[in-house]
Amino acid sequence: MTKIDMALSLEEREELVTVLKARFEKNMNRHKDLDWAKVQSKLDAYTDKLWSLNEMERTGGEPDVVGYDQKTDVFIFYDCSPESPKGRRSVCYDREALESRKKFKPENNVIDIARNMGIELLTEEQYRELQTLGKFDMKTSSWVQTPANIRKLGGAIFCDRRYDTIFMYHNGADSYYAARGFRGSLRV
Repeated sequence: MTKIDMALSLEEREELVTVLKARFEKNMNRHKDLDWAKVQSKLDAYTDKLWSLNEMERTGGEPDVVGYDQKTDVFIFYDCSPESPKGRRSVCYDREALESRKKFKPENNVIDIARNMGIELLTEEQYRELQTLGKFDMKTSSWVQTPANIRKLGGAIFCDRRYDTIFMYHNGADSYYAARGFRGSLRV
């Protein structure tokens, strides 16, 4: 896709910003001491990031601001949908895993989808941080960035919340399930 193909119309941008602002105001516990006007100013300055946020929204991620990095002057958005984003489920971990499947291949893989959306897959640490802001993935699970040594051996990791505890598990990177997707982050 070219940058022009990825551009949102003025109407789409305004609609998305309205949704993001309402979510921001409804969930102040996720971003204490942050001001929407400053987030809005950043979004106005980096309109290309709106396309990625729209993709997060379109696929069911419900992106919201979860932090601010003072060193780099960026706001951090995570997918904050209660369950793993519906439009990003039933996918294996990466292209290598997808190509290794001989039967019943999923349509896509997490790493390619995230790259195409312009977002980063959450790390285990970020996933645990997200869980301090609410209760997520009570019925689903989410792939997270997998360390190279695990991936080299054919595995990948995912997390969920059960019994009021955050669990990290492993699976073959080529596996996929209707209740497993992935959560992403975007820096604006």
